[in-house]
Amino acid sequence: MTLVIAGGVLIQIPEIPILEQTARNIFFHVPMWMAMFAMFTVSLVYSIRYLNSPDQLFDIKAESAARVGMVFGVCGLLTGSLWARFTWGTWWTFAEPKMNLAALAMMIYVAYFVLRSAFDDEEKRAKISAVYNIFAVTTIPFLLYVVPRQLTSLHPGADGNPAFSEITAAELRYILYPAMVGFIAVAFWIYDIVHRYKTVQSRIENS
Repeated sequence: MTLVIAGGVLIQIPEIPILEQTARNIFFHVPMWMAMFAMFTVSLVYSIRYLNSPDQLFDIKAESAARVGMVFGVCGLLTGSLWARFTWGTWWTFAEPKMNLAALAMMIYVAYFVLRSAFDDEEKRAKISAVYNIFAVTTIPFLLYVVPRQLTSLHPGADGNPAFSEITAAELRYILYPAMVGFIAVAFWIYDIVHRYKTVQSRIENS
């Protein structure tokens, strides 16, 4: 990760119209979303496992992965807003569907944690939140990929706007792909710490 960050800041990048030097943000913005997707996928898997075989450990892992995923998602929103400020001239625009749908996706997960806090009974909380989490995760691809691609947008990859895969030079990809792997690895590392902590905390509370 240190090499990725250093490379992202120091390497010489080609001139890309409008983006210019802000194109370096791709080394952070996109990998953050990839890390979020990875964590939400882990959360989905453990929610399904809990419903198939109720085990408090599965619920802890599902909640921990969702929590880490949301942190990376919020970071993705913040870096996207920063990017928008320097390329579109505004921190946020309600005319940009991908930004708004990404914010909606994060609010869906805020609701997930609010829902969890509404129940004192562990089994009931785990079961209901697992069902909700399955719904929440399945909406993410539609909100962040399918729907935005059908709408007019300034965001790369939208209708009439080329995706980064079409304009990203090799110099950027040499950093971007390792950055994706690095951010996902960091997400799993944080997730491992969080779920271990919550597992110990749960055992202490139930002892």
